[in-house]
Amino acid sequence: MPPHHPIFGHLLITNKTLSKLPRDAHAHYLPSQLGLAYSKLGPVYYLDMWPFAPPFLVAISPTVISQFTQAESHLDNHPGIRKYLLPITGGGDLASLKGDEWKRWRKIYNPGFGAAHIQTLIPTIVEEIGVFVEILKEHALRKDVFAFDEAAINVTMDVIGRVALNHEFHTQQHPNPMTTALRSQLRWCSFGAEPNPFDYMNPLKPLVHWYNARIMNNYMTTVLEERYSSSSSSPSPSKPSTTATSIEASNNNNRSKKWKSKAVVDLAYAEFQSSSPQAPNESFAKAALPQMKLFILGGHDTTATTITYLFHLLSNPSHSHHLRKLRKEHDSVFGSNPADAAEKLKENPALLNQLPFTLAVIKETLRLFPVVTAPRAGEKGHYITTDEGVRMPTEGCLVWSCHHGLHRNPNYWPRATEFVPERWMVEEGDELKPMKDAWRPFEFGPRACIGRELAVTELKVVLVLSVRCVMVRGAYGEWDELHGRKGRKEVEGERAYQIQLGSARASDGFPARAELVDWGGNEEG
Repeated sequence: MPPHHPIFGHLLITNKTLSKLPRDAHAHYLPSQLGLAYSKLGPVYYLDMWPFAPPFLVAISPTVISQFTQAESHLDNHPGIRKYLLPITGGGDLASLKGDEWKRWRKIYNPGFGAAHIQTLIPTIVEEIGVFVEILKEHALRKDVFAFDEAAINVTMDVIGRVALNHEFHTQQHPNPMTTALRSQLRWCSFGAEPNPFDYMNPLKPLVHWYNARIMNNYMTTVLEERYSSSSSSPSPSKPSTTATSIEASNNNNRSKKWKSKAVVDLAYAEFQSSSPQAPNESFAKAALPQMKLFILGGHDTTATTITYLFHLLSNPSHSHHLRKLRKEHDSVFGSNPADAAEKLKENPALLNQLPFTLAVIKETLRLFPVVTAPRAGEKGHYITTDEGVRMPTEGCLVWSCHHGLHRNPNYWPRATEFVPERWMVEEGDELKPMKDAWRPFEFGPRACIGRELAVTELKVVLVLSVRCVMVRGAYGEWDELHGRKGRKEVEGERAYQIQLGSARASDGFPARAELVDWGGNEEG
């Protein structure tokens, strides 16, 4: 581990390391920065953060991370996750539950996020992303600098509303009280182990939490209770609702009838009825409330961030050959006219499965810019074994699977800091072939992200509908000049460094310009 002070532990070292970064830089840069400062630091080590946080057991080795995430004796999520999510979900969400209760609800919600079901939702996803593309085109015509992060968040909010609840937030058209309150709440959430203790000591925080939670709960409770208001009825909306009070339960006495709705919450309701046939609908509505808020949070935030970094990487002039290859793949599957892609996808959603390079671009973007980490709670008697055979106790520790440190580690990734989508398409034996379990943006094991299939599907649709007709490029130079940004503005040479705001979002909202593309199959674009 790094040099340890007898009184201050590792506080001085971590503070010195973080002081070299912009003040809002994400904490997941810490392991890689420590590795640069202490070249002999291995991939597994302790950090003594007393009295502000429990000791950290940092892991950036895929074999070690697998031991506490994928093994039968995997560790549960750290209590800090529940602390972070509590102001949003109110507790009782899948990320906070443990043991049999977690297994029960995970089983109930799994069908709604399965690959087969997500494919049936592609027409809905296409509709919302079509609105997003038109908004980008409007920005291109206006030739303005805009916060691309905002546009990406709005579209993913609308997608998850349709997918999870069959409910239209219309966030892309105008502010929505539920989504506005959730985003405000995110700015006031803390894990309890931040390097800067003032991040979670603000005296105004309880008041803000109460105010935003009240708005979110009133909105979502109305949606769910009206959807499941009668114990003798099942929801069967033929069209998505447009306001929180417009969802009506059908008067259908046959509780086993299949519904027209394909929303995740309705499939979960069917599973709930199957396992608890005598339970009133109201009990499901109450239990679904924290899950729906969690899905709306996770379903919009991480995907929006990845959309931002997809455009950031593809718009880099040094990556123009990747962009051309991506566009040509879309030509080969959807035809040379980009305007036809949306209807073809609605008619045949399985076309998304014919895009290996598109998937490679997505996976490489998630490798370079992972959006979350995986903190677990150490347990008495639970040890992890390093690659050198050293057993390390986890009791009392925050066991930190740091994806950023792992994904950019040259010990596990050839050309670690380069954007090389082709690494995901090489044969076994090629030096670029990714190491087993080294790519973990969604984590693996029982606690893996339930929304992985939805996220990847959504990202594919975004690329298919956009890159042949409109492109987005960062405009940080203009933004810095306009706002007089001073001080440190880059991390590891990257102006679009990641900050902590829910997921690891792009700094300053990713100021950008949009440009219309006249793609003819051979142009530079």
